Amino acid sequence: MRPLVAAVLLVTICVVAAAPLQRHHKPGRTSGNAVGVLDDDPVGKLKVFVYEMPRKYNKMLVDKDSRCLQHMFAAEIFMHQFLLSSAVRTLDPEAADWFYTPVYTTCDLTPQGFPLPFRAPRMMRSAIRYVAATWPFWNRTDGADHFFLTPHDFGACFHYQEERAVERGILPLLRRATLVQTFGQRNHVCLQDGSITVPPYASPHRLQAHLVGPGTPRSIFVYFRGLFYDMGNDPEGGYYARGARASVWENFKDNPLFDISTEHPATYYEDMQRAIFCLCPLGWAPWSPRLVEAVVFGCIPVIIADDIVLPFADAIPWEDMSVFVAERDVPRLDSILTSIPLPDILRRQRLLARDSVKRALLFHQPARPGDAFHQVLNGLARKLPHREGVFLQPGEKALDWDAGLESDLKPW
Repeated sequence: MRPLVAAVLLVTICVVAAAPLQRHHKPGRTSGNAVGVLDDDPVGKLKVFVYEMPRKYNKMLVDKDSRCLQHMFAAEIFMHQFLLSSAVRTLDPEAADWFYTPVYTTCDLTPQGFPLPFRAPRMMRSAIRYVAATWPFWNRTDGADHFFLTPHDFGACFHYQEERAVERGILPLLRRATLVQTFGQRNHVCLQDGSITVPPYASPHRLQAHLVGPGTPRSIFVYFRGLFYDMGNDPEGGYYARGARASVWENFKDNPLFDISTEHPATYYEDMQRAIFCLCPLGWAPWSPRLVEAVVFGCIPVIIADDIVLPFADAIPWEDMSVFVAERDVPRLDSILTSIPLPDILRRQRLLARDSVKRALLFHQPARPGDAFHQVLNGLARKLPHREGVFLQPGEKALDWDAGLESDLKPW
């Protein structure tokens, strides 16, 4: 009976509301789950001082390997470029509310193009030592009025495997700083209070190039492309994605409502625009660019990642435009999705069609009002004024420079 219900739903949606990706849409105010709005202008609400760092911490890394301009961690590079010409930048550090250290910890890559996790904490420690030795501002607060981009799988824990990330913990020198990171999971050692969760980088130009025509029907009920098992890193199975992806495959690989595969076709982006629901399950970490792609292409995200903290959750109405499925409920995914009333589906699609929502998840070059850069600044502005205790007394120290794993204390 469920396939019949879904089939009727597919036909109805195709005829009534194909919900194509809107190329132009009048922006409006979209309240999130807490305090923020997507079109807030951060200019005039904060000032940021950008440290001028030796090129070895940023530009030389890009010159050495330009692949890091395209991968999903690239926000740290583009945030630096944005701030250099932003109206919130101040050249007077005494007037600054926040201090930013441009260090590209995800741009030191393996031959396969993955960031080297064991070198990132060494690079970050080296950069902080340079800042503390060159300017007086770090030492006034032990970094409490500084923010850092840490777009690794598990943020400033600097590892792609959760077990190793938890073992390492957040780099001790960053414990007082505000971390701007893609990783977000409640009650996790790699997410400290006050962090700002941001979307991973997805190239706006590449997404724009794959737009389909208005009115394209959404004839796919559920869509997913990606790994279900990671035999190289999890040969016994069950650890990768906490078994959620494996459960999707085992339960729905033969279900005609589910267009799921490990193959990544050239029409991947076009297919997302023909789908009603796009699965966004956790992998090694709870986040992935798939979430951004689903929103941009108007495909309702089906978020399967318990306790996930979503990007800009104080401004983006995730609860209203997504479907959340607990990892333990994956075997019931078909009945959960087919039981959603058509008016609820259309309401989610209307929210996803808003240009302000799409723009907030993209790091545009050049920047646009309300885009992800501005959402980061809004998040920083909402943390002002700094809390009591940020500024240390003369001679007071809050951090232990010798704390951390022995391997992380080695020179970079």
